[in-house]
Amino acid sequence: MPQTAAVVQDAVSEIHTPQAWYGPEQAKLTDWRHELTDSDRQELRAALDVARKSGLPLQELGREQFPLIGLAGRLARLRRETLDGRGFFLLRGLPVAEYSPWESAAAFWGIGLYLGEAVSQNGKGHVLGHVANLGLDYADPEVRGYQTSARLNFHTDSSDLVGLLCLQTPQSGGLSSIASSTTVWNEMLRRRPDLAQALLDPVYYTRWGEIGSGLKPYYGVPVFSACDGHMVTRYVRSSIRKAQLMPEVPRLTPLQEEALDFFDGLTNDPTIHLSMEFRPGDIQMLCNHWILHSRTSYVDWPEPERRRHLLRLWLACEDGPALPDSFTSNVRGATRSGRPGGIEVPGVPLSAPLEPC
Repeated sequence: MPQTAAVVQDAVSEIHTPQAWYGPEQAKLTDWRHELTDSDRQELRAALDVARKSGLPLQELGREQFPLIGLAGRLARLRRETLDGRGFFLLRGLPVAEYSPWESAAAFWGIGLYLGEAVSQNGKGHVLGHVANLGLDYADPEVRGYQTSARLNFHTDSSDLVGLLCLQTPQSGGLSSIASSTTVWNEMLRRRPDLAQALLDPVYYTRWGEIGSGLKPYYGVPVFSACDGHMVTRYVRSSIRKAQLMPEVPRLTPLQEEALDFFDGLTNDPTIHLSMEFRPGDIQMLCNHWILHSRTSYVDWPEPERRRHLLRLWLACEDGPALPDSFTSNVRGATRSGRPGGIEVPGVPLSAPLEPC
């Protein structure tokens, strides 16, 4: 029998922090949209020259091989807004049409150095990821959505920050949307407190065959976790569904299934989410702990060289928001500073490929 609103709200109440926002309101604002200046681009060009002369592999470049001064201060302010404020920004104007593939990747990597520590995004040890259609079937339990052209439900990734750099856009579709998970929590609590409460209990996710040392092929963590005055969120519906195909995984209860469906319905509500169209040279940066992201399905150009292609970074931030222990002990593990550590598989070295693979 569902608990009453009074009981649930006594347990965990609505969260009114800067992370709670509605898409239509954000669409009217311009303070989350930023443009690189000519001075910024000149500074990036000089930093690329230093990085190239170092001779180091991309994944070994540090700030000393990618020196930024004026832009570094700007990135520091954007970083704090992403970790402590509304949780996202869009930085426009990286001249990818003028860059070689290495220059685009190195410029994105270099900007990332001033935002956090890159962690592995998959079982191949990729610290620089590629979001591109590899022709794989998303129905396969070990295929992840970024390797396909399929529509992706709103979800979070296994890091403090996730960044995307748009290199090329598709023929049609591929629209990016984001939503405040704090707003989703508040709306669930107002409309269906019993379902909000159900998502405070663990649900189980597959590890997609990317299994770290001593770990099971699945893990359990709540969708919502109250922590230090915030509502921290972990959510990947496709991973939950695929985990349910594994006989050893605890079954979702009917109430949890209903709660997950209700959650998805809220994220897809245009009065809640914010949609944005990527242009080549756009960098979108999100805090996974309170921003959910998705994209529509897309149709690629027939020419391989024109197909949709984004670069991706997962970043750990040593001074990031407080998190429940389950975000490191249950999910993947931790960096040296105790932050979510991405996907590490024994014996797999870190790498930064320049092409999708």
